[in-house]
Amino acid sequence: MLRYTLMRLGVFVGCFVVVWGAVYSGIAPRGLGNSNGLWVVLLALLISAPISFVVLRKERDRASVQVAQRVDRMKANLDANRSQEDVADDGARTQGQTS
Repeated sequence: MLRYTLMRLGVFVGCFVVVWGAVYSGIAPRGLGNSNGLWVVLLALLISAPISFVVLRKERDRASVQVAQRVDRMKANLDANRSQEDVADDGARTQGQTS
């Protein structure tokens, strides 16, 4: 996930630099009043989202497989712990009934 996040951030920074250059060279319109910085950030986000969706597809799929495996492992550990508690609880109840 860290690799995907860093790659996504890289795509955003690249888009930010391009948009910033386009705005300050006059190719793209400037924001109103003091909102120029916000305008550049929002435009860079708008452009970087579909680019990263297409370009980082393989990395996103790999990250989702790793997350799914981690969740499955945690579920298996939780089920194993629950069954150990059930066995211990049943053993304690059995001893309590016989005495």
